[in-house]
Formats: sequence, C-alpha cells, structure tokens
Amino acid sequence: MKKVWRYFALTMAVLVLSCSAYAEDISKDQMKGLDEQVQDIKGDVLGIAAQLTQLEEKLLYPSDTQVAVFVSLVEGEQFRLDGVSLELGGKSVANHLYSFKELEALQKGGVQRIYTGNVTTGDHDLQVTLIGKSESGAGLLRTETFTFNKSVGPKIVEIILAENSLGFRDW
Repeated sequence: MKKVWRYFALTMAVLVLSCSAYAEDISKDQMKGLDEQVQDIKGDVLGIAAQLTQLEEKLLYPSDTQVAVFVSLVEGEQFRLDGVSLELGGKSVANHLYSFKELEALQKGGVQRIYTGNVTTGDHDLQVTLIGKSESGAGLLRTETFTFNKSVGPKIVEIILAENSLGFRDW
C-alpha cells in the first residue's frame, strides 16, 4: 500500500510540475505577444503625436504669415554663449538660456530654431541680444538690429553668432 501511495504521490508531483511548466510557456508566449502589442501601440501613439504637432503648427502658423528665426554659431567660435534674446517689432518674442549640451551642439555646426511666429507682410525689425563670455573670460553683451522683408509665404531668418559680431541671413 505504501508503494501505491508513493507511486500516486510521484505521479501527482510530475503532473503538477508538467502543468506548471505548460502554464509558464503559455504565459511567456502571452507576455511576449502583449509586449509586442504594447510596442505597436506606442509606435502608433508617437506617430499620431507627430501628426498632431504638424497640424498644430499649420493651424497656428499659416505659411502666409509664418516667420521662423534660427540661431547658429560661426564655425570655430569658442566663446561661451549664455543666452539670446529676440525682439520683433519692439516686442520681446524669445529668450533662451543655453545649457552646456546646447552650446556644444551649436559649436559642432548645429542650428536651433529659437522662434516661430506670425507677422504681416512688409518690413520688420528684429533686435538680437547675445549674452556670454569671451574666450578670455570677459563678459559679452552684443545687441544688433536687423531688418527683413516678409512677403507672402513662409519666411526663414538665421542669426549667426560670433564673439565679435552678429550676422544675419535672410533665406
């Protein structure tokens, strides 16, 4: 009788272990399937977010009135850029303080969009103020005013920063 109980107990143990192993296989497959579905949903959400951003920009800044201002550094400039301030038509439209990584990106040839807005057609004054430190450690404060003409269609303006001057490119 003891042999029968041992055999029965051993059989039940093997049966329980095989069922739990089967359940683990199913749950691993199900988890993998759920993980793939979650990744697909995340991709869809990111795609929708990008489309919404584009639509928002088209609604807020129609191409007839859109102006975008970009900032770049002259190649090889090593001064420390702390901040840039923009005034368009006498109104402050953008202020940006630069982190080390942003400055490093600009020094490597990067370009930053600092402002996007709406303006009417015609001439507009853009005042740019640069704040920073020269390579020698002296404080830098440069302010220059540029004039650009906005016609029908989008307008792109680039401010080119250097330690000794500010440049302007009208695209």
